[in-house]
Amino acid sequence: MGHHSSESQCPGCTPQPLSRRDVLKYASNGFGLMALSALMSDRAYADLAAPKLHFEPKVKNVIFCFMPGGASHVDTFDPKPKLAELDGKPFDGFYQVGAKKETNRKWVKSPWQFKQQGQSGIWVSDLFPHVAGCVDDITVIRSMVSGFPLHPRANLLMHTGRNTGGFPSLGSWVNYALGSENKNLPGYVLLHAGAVPPGGLENFSNGFLPATYQATPMQADGKPVVNIEPADKDPQIQRAKLNVLVQEDRQFLQSIRSDDAVESAIQNYEMAYKMQSVVPDVLNLDKESETTKKLYGLDAADKNKRLYGTQCLRARRLIESGVRFVEITCPEVYGGNNGTWDQHTELKKGHEGNAFITDQGIAALLKDLKSRGLAKETLVVWATEFGRTPHGPKPDCRDHHETAFTVWMAGGGLKSGLAYGATDDVGMHSVENVTEVFDLHATILQLLGLDHRKLTYRFGGRDVSLTDVHGNIITGILA
Repeated sequence: MGHHSSESQCPGCTPQPLSRRDVLKYASNGFGLMALSALMSDRAYADLAAPKLHFEPKVKNVIFCFMPGGASHVDTFDPKPKLAELDGKPFDGFYQVGAKKETNRKWVKSPWQFKQQGQSGIWVSDLFPHVAGCVDDITVIRSMVSGFPLHPRANLLMHTGRNTGGFPSLGSWVNYALGSENKNLPGYVLLHAGAVPPGGLENFSNGFLPATYQATPMQADGKPVVNIEPADKDPQIQRAKLNVLVQEDRQFLQSIRSDDAVESAIQNYEMAYKMQSVVPDVLNLDKESETTKKLYGLDAADKNKRLYGTQCLRARRLIESGVRFVEITCPEVYGGNNGTWDQHTELKKGHEGNAFITDQGIAALLKDLKSRGLAKETLVVWATEFGRTPHGPKPDCRDHHETAFTVWMAGGGLKSGLAYGATDDVGMHSVENVTEVFDLHATILQLLGLDHRKLTYRFGGRDVSLTDVHGNIITGILA
């Protein structure tokens, strides 16, 4: 159908009405910019258009595999042959338990054999046969230290950079800085199996950041998100009810002028509404091939291994769908409420059980990310809150040990197939390239394109950051 624009009118003639095409052309510079303006009104796209990056990122998302309870460094990735020589001999120091000093202790060798794996020759114990096959893609840090030998405080330090509650977690800081790449999914997701590590939900809290930045929990067994399904099957009725709630909240918000908690509640209502249509599809593993399911151990006879493998596979699907930070915690099977890796007794049984549950799923995650071209843009972090003593009151036990432990990472921007730092010959102290939790946090943010000194939030009259006045980039592991 033809049209006449105002540009084609002869002088003295009556102007013709603008066509719909003219309206689009003059009002918004055409279809392209009209579409862009609609997209830019959406918060997720607006965040991407003006990211809070300080420099070019090496990765764009993080999967944090947390091992609560204190996985033993001298039994996993930091072999100590000297312990085999000293096994059963008296330990000449003491171990502090509250006000009591334990002195009747002996050196304890590792119950597992270590082998050099891959082309890099990194040492890995028999606990992790699957991760051992991926060793050329990981970066092991053997020189970690924590300031606290108590689970709650050490867990909070690993998550929030503080040893007390009330501060934002690493995931919340990343969510605050970068947001989600998907307007229908949160930026920070916690995949769990029903257990909460010592330190409680403060480990995953938004702290003083707005509540929209806290972790969204999704459980392994049963419905991933409780109460996410709408009570009303008719979407128009549900939307109408939500509009009423939002209207009431906004009226209340106007009456008090400003309140982050109310604004966050409104945004969380909206996010929950959006998640209803997206989450079931993202977390539905039926579309995955049988080969992929088997890779993650979803066919395992052990229920906990299946659940952990399920969460690892979901983690891949979530970051593939635009979630920025995903944490996976372990099923609480062996260590009780102090964290599943907390083996003060039955070291062999507990560590073998935990490794059996987690090893295949984590290795599958690394392989799957690599095969899909996601490994370079995804940082996988395997960490615990502290290590375990190389000595004990009896042979099959180890206690809390904050002066030496191991973490590893895999992803873009890292020197893969590298063992960084070292402990002394019995694993008592980190002695080479000593690395604090603040340094780990600073480096993770660096890889995401964020300067840990500049990523701040105004609270209590000062600009607060994840690392506070601490933190140095671990340059030795960067490619």
